[in-house]
Amino acid sequence: MRYAWLLFVLSCSVGLRAQNALPPGTVLPVRLETGLNAKKSKVGQAVKARVMQDVPGTSIRTGAQLLGHLVAVTPAAGVEARIALRFDTVKAKKQRFAMSTELRALASLMEVEDAQIPKTGPDRGTSQSAWTTEQIGGDVVYRGGGPVAQGLEVVGTPVPPDGVLGKMRNDPGSPCRAGVDHNAQPQALWLFATDACGVYGYPDVRIAHAGRTDPVGEIVLVSTQGNLAIERGSGWLLRVGGR
Repeated sequence: MRYAWLLFVLSCSVGLRAQNALPPGTVLPVRLETGLNAKKSKVGQAVKARVMQDVPGTSIRTGAQLLGHLVAVTPAAGVEARIALRFDTVKAKKQRFAMSTELRALASLMEVEDAQIPKTGPDRGTSQSAWTTEQIGGDVVYRGGGPVAQGLEVVGTPVPPDGVLGKMRNDPGSPCRAGVDHNAQPQALWLFATDACGVYGYPDVRIAHAGRTDPVGEIVLVSTQGNLAIERGSGWLLRVGGR
């Protein structure tokens, strides 16, 4: 009986892990809730972010919390500062999903705010749900029944109130990949373009390590001009998976 009970507990544990696994290639569009600063942040410090759009194919909904921590912090020595971090858990209601993530795109608070405002200015006679806006990276969103387009090509679909579903794309020569691990399904992109890649709004910041290769899941940001500071409210486009 005792061995039968042990086998039952182990099978339940395996089933729970499988249930709480996110499909590799799943995109998580998040807003940073913990500011990062190479002068002030400490190794081991918790880092939190908020999921900004329901993630298709999962139980993760807008408002779910992404949890991580700082792995290394190097204040500016000469002209370069560096911060390394990991996001490893999504907390969605009563569920927790363990994963590793890679960083595809990072956008400043100003870029995030700009992507939510029509380029021509709000029209007093037009509902916000029908505005035309430009995503971080360039796609144009025609809300109110229109598509998401890059030039004449339809690349996605608007999702109220300010989200987007689209298949990941990559430009020739881009370090970012399109669909990975056989996951070419439309992804939740929030305010990012389908081919968004790299850093937007931080001219002196670069992604030194996205987390795709060893050390898998470790994201390293570097400032080439003095201190490295990423403010709360910045946008991050993360992707779950291995290599």
